[in-house]
Amino acid sequence: MTTLRASFTAFVPEYLERYPHLPLSHRKVSSAIQRCQSGHYGHSLYQCQHCGGQHRVHHSCGNRHCPQGQQHKTQQWLAHHLEQQLPGPHFLLTFTVPETLRPFIRSPHRLAYQALFHASATALKRLAADARFIGTDLPSFTGVLHIWGRQLQYHPHLHYIVPGGGFSKDRMTWQPSRANFFVPVKALSPIYRALFQEEMRQAGLLEHIDPQVWTIPWNVHSQANHHGRSALTYLAPYVFKAAISNHRLVSLTDRMVIFTYRKVGSARLRTAHLDVMEFLRRFLQHVLPDGFQKVRHFGLLHASCAVPLATIGLLIVQGHPSEGRPSPRPPPKPFAARCPTCGTPMRVVMRLWTSPSDFVDTS
Repeated sequence: MTTLRASFTAFVPEYLERYPHLPLSHRKVSSAIQRCQSGHYGHSLYQCQHCGGQHRVHHSCGNRHCPQGQQHKTQQWLAHHLEQQLPGPHFLLTFTVPETLRPFIRSPHRLAYQALFHASATALKRLAADARFIGTDLPSFTGVLHIWGRQLQYHPHLHYIVPGGGFSKDRMTWQPSRANFFVPVKALSPIYRALFQEEMRQAGLLEHIDPQVWTIPWNVHSQANHHGRSALTYLAPYVFKAAISNHRLVSLTDRMVIFTYRKVGSARLRTAHLDVMEFLRRFLQHVLPDGFQKVRHFGLLHASCAVPLATIGLLIVQGHPSEGRPSPRPPPKPFAARCPTCGTPMRVVMRLWTSPSDFVDTS
C-alpha cells in the first residue's frame, strides 16, 4: 500500500538536498511524517478480548499535517459540537480570494491568514447588525481555514458555519434570520475585500499586490441548512483534515505519485500524476505557521462568552417555538482497536512513550 510516510521516507532526503533552505516548520512536518507509526513515538500493547492474542500498535506522530490518527479527533469534535448545536437554521459560508492574490498570500502567510479571518468575520458581523437582515450585534459562527485544492494546489479560503440569528442588544431575546437567508453575499463580498485591503495597507504590503485584485469580485458563497447537523458534518473533516489522505494515494512508481480526486460538482473519480518532487512541494506548501489556530469561534461561540449555549438554546425555543430543539443524538462510541485476527475489540495492556516531547504537536 502506498502511504504518505513511504513517499516522505524515500524522497525527503533528496528534497532537502535540492532545497537546503527549506523552512524549519516544513522540516518538522517532514520528520514527523517519516517517524509516524514507525516505533519512534512508542507503542501500545493490545490484547484481544475474544481470542486472547496480543498485538503491538505503533503510535502516530500526532502532527496536525499528518493524515494518520485524525479520524477519531474529527469524530470527537463533531460529537461535541452536535451536542452544543443551537436550534434553528444554520448557514455554511465560504470566503475565497482571487487566484492572482494567492502567490502573495504564501509569503506573509501568517499575517495574511490572520487578515482573512479578521476581514471575513468583521464583514459578517457588520451585515448581521443591519436591521434589514437580522439586527444583532452578537451573532455566532465558527470558521475553519482551508488552504488546498483537490489536486494539492494552493487555494486558501475560509469555511464558516453560522447559526441563523443572534442576540438582541439588550441580550434578552433572540433575533432570528430568515430560514433561507442570512446576509446578502453580494454585499458581503466588497466589504470583505475592502477590509482585507485595509489590513494590507496597515501592514505596509499594499504595494506588493496587483492593483487589479481590488477591482474584481471576491467570491463568497452561502448555503442554507434547515438544521446545523449537515453543516457541522460537512465542516468537521476540515478541522483535522490533512492535505491528502493515504486512501487517495494509488501508487508511487518511477518517481511518479498517482492519487485520486474529484472535480467540483462531479462524482467521477479521476487520477492526478505528479513527479514526486512536485508532490512533496505541493504538500509542504500547506504547512501552517507554528502555533497558528486554523479553527476560530466568534460571538456567542467564543470561549469568553458569558452566556451558556444551553441558555441561548432555551431562549431560541421560547421566543420561536417553531425552531424546535435539535434532535438528541446518542453519544459516539469510543474508539476501539480491533483484533486483526478475529475482529473483536481489544483492550490496552500497556502504553510506552519513547519520545513524549516529540509527540506533542507544536506546529
